[in-house]
Amino acid sequence: MSQPLDTAEKLSGPLPELSADEIDAAAKRISDIIEPTPLQRIDRLSALSGAEVYVKREDLTAVRSYKLRGAYNLIVQLTEAERTAGVVTASAGNHAQGVAFACRAMGITGRIYVPTTTPKQKRDRIRAHGGEFVKLIAVGDTFDAAAAEAAADVARTGATMVPPFDDARTAAGQGTIAAEILEQLGRTPDLVIIPVGGGGCLAGIGTYLRERSPGTAILAVEPAGAASMTAALVAGGPVTLPEIDPFVDGASVRRIGDLPYAAVTKFGGRVISHASLPLLTATESPRGAGSFRMMLVDEGAICTAMLELYQNEGIIAEPAGALSVAGLAEIDVTPGSTVVCLLSGGNNDVSRYGEVIERSLVHKGLKHYFLVDFPQEPGALRRFLDQVLGPDDDITLFEYVKRNNRETGAALVGVELGSPDGLLPLLDRIHASPLQCERLDPGSPAYRYLT
Repeated sequence: MSQPLDTAEKLSGPLPELSADEIDAAAKRISDIIEPTPLQRIDRLSALSGAEVYVKREDLTAVRSYKLRGAYNLIVQLTEAERTAGVVTASAGNHAQGVAFACRAMGITGRIYVPTTTPKQKRDRIRAHGGEFVKLIAVGDTFDAAAAEAAADVARTGATMVPPFDDARTAAGQGTIAAEILEQLGRTPDLVIIPVGGGGCLAGIGTYLRERSPGTAILAVEPAGAASMTAALVAGGPVTLPEIDPFVDGASVRRIGDLPYAAVTKFGGRVISHASLPLLTATESPRGAGSFRMMLVDEGAICTAMLELYQNEGIIAEPAGALSVAGLAEIDVTPGSTVVCLLSGGNNDVSRYGEVIERSLVHKGLKHYFLVDFPQEPGALRRFLDQVLGPDDDITLFEYVKRNNRETGAALVGVELGSPDGLLPLLDRIHASPLQCERLDPGSPAYRYLT
């Protein structure tokens, strides 16, 4: 193991500032191994929104996400002494793949810390990209736990940290997406929709657009269960969320980065949705030239966007990758305007599609759960089917959870409706029946056991 370097040997000079010029320089540095990703017009999204909608296909990079841009831009600038000492990073999965790819390309050893919740597909890809040059270490159940272990490694060994978002070099590499968008589009986009996890991508793209295309509006979208940038803007500084929903693993961070927060505060604008406030409305649509807005999107809406991209365009998007498209579905945009959605990644584990479908059905109001006390007598279930279910409804789950006595037994029943409008008639039929029935509402303590 390399000995820790002293400060004078380790630092190659002051770190660069995040700026459009630095992002242009980053674009030149990474051009040797990263080809521009396609900017694809999506007919379906254009027809639904009335705008000209393009998707920036970062799922088509060598590591299936934009994270390679920032990782390579940072690592390629290291001194020989820093390369010899190796690198360390923490990641929910995508940044780790970028670091692994860069390590192998440049012959640098790296240790990569990921949460134990990182999907197997991403862990397998990290090993495949890094080969013998990287060691993968799974620890903790959140990105922040993995980041703490990575920081301890750096302090112990003198290796160089490669932050996934809280570093100007990382953010500059990620900001090269904006330079490509402007060049490929050949005109100024009216709106760019950007997913937010740690905030580095938003900082890089937003900085570039503010300097090179100041008339472009920016809409930043976070998953509702991990809204660390929104919380920071509301609080006036980065805060640590007490808990997060890790489902959108590529964008689930308890605390936004200091550098991204500082960059975003320079964009102006405000939060348009947080906590229980309504999402973006037509009167607050991000159509003003140069405006900046933050909004939250429910995880179920993200799942719906994932499934629609797959079924209609054949695009495999991971949850974080579909964030921007899910955000587009929640807003009104000026007819005929040009909108670019950043599809940030496509590292989705096929084994997760069961949960993706479930969350989408719940979000669309098609899936509901009930606790039903059934009489323990012949024909009880048949009467439930005949008297309570509608003609287009279906039972997708039936499981006895407790038998109170010999006369009744409580069962957990999952019902999938033929249409969202079928819920009220279903509830009316339940109320009219002699059965004791309790609906489990999403967000309730009991409901969390189902998801």
